[in-house]
Amino acid sequence: MTEIKQLRDRLETWTHLKADSEALDEVLKMSRDEGDESMEADIRASFKDVTDRFEKASILELLAGEADRSGAFLSIHAGQGGTEACDWASMLLRMYTRWAERRKFKTEVVDLLEAEGGVKSATLQIEGDYAYGYLKGESGVHRLVRISPFDSNARRHTSFASVYIFPILDDSIDVDIRPEDLRIDTYRSGGAGGQKVNKTDSAVRMTHIPTGIVVTCQNERSQYKNKDVAMSVLKSRLYEYYKQEKEKENAKFASEKKEIAWGSQIRSYVFQPYTMVKDHRNKFAVGNVHSVMDGDIDPFIESYMRWRWQGGASGGDLGDDSEDEEL
Repeated sequence: MTEIKQLRDRLETWTHLKADSEALDEVLKMSRDEGDESMEADIRASFKDVTDRFEKASILELLAGEADRSGAFLSIHAGQGGTEACDWASMLLRMYTRWAERRKFKTEVVDLLEAEGGVKSATLQIEGDYAYGYLKGESGVHRLVRISPFDSNARRHTSFASVYIFPILDDSIDVDIRPEDLRIDTYRSGGAGGQKVNKTDSAVRMTHIPTGIVVTCQNERSQYKNKDVAMSVLKSRLYEYYKQEKEKENAKFASEKKEIAWGSQIRSYVFQPYTMVKDHRNKFAVGNVHSVMDGDIDPFIESYMRWRWQGGASGGDLGDDSEDEEL
């Protein structure tokens, strides 16, 4: 029923666009035939409205992957750098949470490992139509350049954090996990969480032995709930793992894999000596870094999707920009 609703919404969007564009064309022709310029402002406003709706509908047409309609798990890991990196990871967590709120998606923190100054690692569950399709291009290393608030000498620092996106799988996508390939450990949750959460072995760590993939969950007070959530995350990560294994023969995948390697950033967020956020894959950039950090990342998501659709991921580099050399 969810899929039917999504397809019906997409069909109705194009049906309305077709009808509105045809009506606008008729008004334009009538205005020209009668030499009536009084309707110019209304025609321009209507044209902009139809164009904006067309652009949004076109983006949805690019989300045709097997799991693109699904929700997403978003994991953030701080890089080396102690307090600086942990603070940067917490800033990214807020950015993606605010993005989800803008789209009225439901979010829930599945796992959170706090550290001095911020977050060492975190996994966020985002539920909403096409959440994975929109976010999958966010996987990679994100770089921050700023004057450190933790440095008494006010020096400029560069921090890194990695972001990984996995789909929330439904029953239509099967991932087989054999019981003998799975090791489950329980341990006591850490951090704030009330009296019970820190006094019982409710946290769960799952290890998929053949691949070495490890997931943890300590958000719920119940060990059984944590196991369910951890299993869902593990299935999502295995889906991505097997998908990438199948794509290794494709030359495009080799290029993309290079992009998400640690130390090869996909995007830089610069606060000093100027303000700019730049995607190093397609060179798209904006100057309002504060708006981006408040969740306004749709321009980056959409420009990356169009770039991929046009075959941009098959070539290019990530580090030849003059400002990157300067930084």
